[in-house]
Amino acid sequence: MTLLERDSNEVPLKAQADLLSLNRSGLYYRPVAPSAEEIAIKHWIDEIYTRYPFYGSRRITAVLRLEMKIEINRKAVQGHMREMGIAGICPGPNLSKRNLSYRVYPYLLRHVAASYPNHVWGIDVTYVRLNGGWMYLVAILDWFSRYVISWELDQTLEMPFIVSAVDRALARATPVIWNSDQGSHFTSSQYLDRLLAANVQISMDGKQRAIDNIFTERLWRTVKYEDIYLRGYDSPKETRQGLTRYFGFYNDERPHQSLDYRTPAQVYFGQEERRTQAPLSQELASPILCPEGRQCTLNMAPCVS
Repeated sequence: MTLLERDSNEVPLKAQADLLSLNRSGLYYRPVAPSAEEIAIKHWIDEIYTRYPFYGSRRITAVLRLEMKIEINRKAVQGHMREMGIAGICPGPNLSKRNLSYRVYPYLLRHVAASYPNHVWGIDVTYVRLNGGWMYLVAILDWFSRYVISWELDQTLEMPFIVSAVDRALARATPVIWNSDQGSHFTSSQYLDRLLAANVQISMDGKQRAIDNIFTERLWRTVKYEDIYLRGYDSPKETRQGLTRYFGFYNDERPHQSLDYRTPAQVYFGQEERRTQAPLSQELASPILCPEGRQCTLNMAPCVS
């Protein structure tokens, strides 16, 4: 499909389809952009869930109706949450029943604390809002140092961007334990076979228990509050460039209280002194200013003005 030139005046689309042995029935379809209402609702759901990950569809529906004055039913909210890949962490019915067509592994970290770099890694996917749409972000985090090993963005929840992030992470190092939830990405053979080939111990959260992957959940809050919600990206390219800057800042510049105010890179690489690197861009180093009185995100204080 990438070889097609839809606007070519020299070779008609029919001729191109014949040359490429493609069925013409699907070539004339133009994807319909999401409505402004759908984008706004998903952005609100993202903000509510990021702040209150224990909220399920019932409470999120109630917040949308009471606080946002949005007329929406629970079924619609459930549909949006499925598309966004999120669910409340509260227990649900029949949690012991698993789909036998998937390979599910036990949670190995109930009484285990990460005690050195590359001991435990966690992987997760989150929704990233854009001004005119959304993307999905996957990240692999070293639990001991909070260092982001690798990350990737995509506009869909298909497998390739997950696999790309996993391959880049394994090219850097191999953890002892690799933790994830039980989502379809992380029970697929494309994902699991890579970890098994690397002799990694596979750990999976209890179903609908995001608390088991708490370090990655905290990473999402940090990334959204400190970058995504503040900057308001317009395009996939801009989002990728912005997150490249932010994760560089997060790993190499941002001190963590839980790390005795060292950076993740200092802990991960065992360095007490600041790593040599290029200076931050003026855009990242400068404060982000918002219009006076505007709320940056749900239930947060107004931005600096």
